[in-house]
Amino acid sequence: MIRLIRIPFLLSLTALAMLAQQPAGDPDALFREGVQMFFDGKPKESVAAFDKLIALEPSAKPQLWQRGLSLYLAGDYKGGREQFEVHQTVNGHDVENAAWHFICVTRAENLEAARKALIPIEGDTRVPMKEVHDLFAGRGSVEQVLKAAEKGEGEDLRNHRCYAHLYLGLYFEALGDEARAREHLVKAARDHRMDHYMGRCAQVHVKVRGW
Repeated sequence: MIRLIRIPFLLSLTALAMLAQQPAGDPDALFREGVQMFFDGKPKESVAAFDKLIALEPSAKPQLWQRGLSLYLAGDYKGGREQFEVHQTVNGHDVENAAWHFICVTRAENLEAARKALIPIEGDTRVPMKEVHDLFAGRGSVEQVLKAAEKGEGEDLRNHRCYAHLYLGLYFEALGDEARAREHLVKAARDHRMDHYMGRCAQVHVKVRGW
């Protein structure tokens, strides 16, 4: 049974490193390979590793939101949509899953289709995820996301800003506004750099896009 993949979107690199020290069978090794290939800016190779893992243990697929991120950066938006839909069956209260599903549908089809298919989420109290979901649903604004992120201080504030700019960047990329996507993703990756999975995701995104 896979141990490493039963984790939420928020995962520190320290936690990942600790898990990597555990004795692992082939599926665990493939999980770590998929993660490392993603961090190395090689999304297609990351997807290949995750696919090998699924071939060995099909029941692991719903847990693999990491595969969805790799599929998106590899340009397989239909595959990403499907991965986030199946992940919803095991993680039903995470705005991030709905957000990634939204950007995949937008890229594969269009904004109208993405808004119709937007996954409803209740109970995600993290800052500023409610405002992110409202923006994607068409009932919020960029300003509301940024305002919500200005809560807390120190590392908490930095983390809130990182998440705000990450998802604003992804939103504008889905809409085809490269200039605004770049602006926000660079802020998430550099100005508000965080050393956890989604912080690293922003950094990988900027690397892959050549920004």
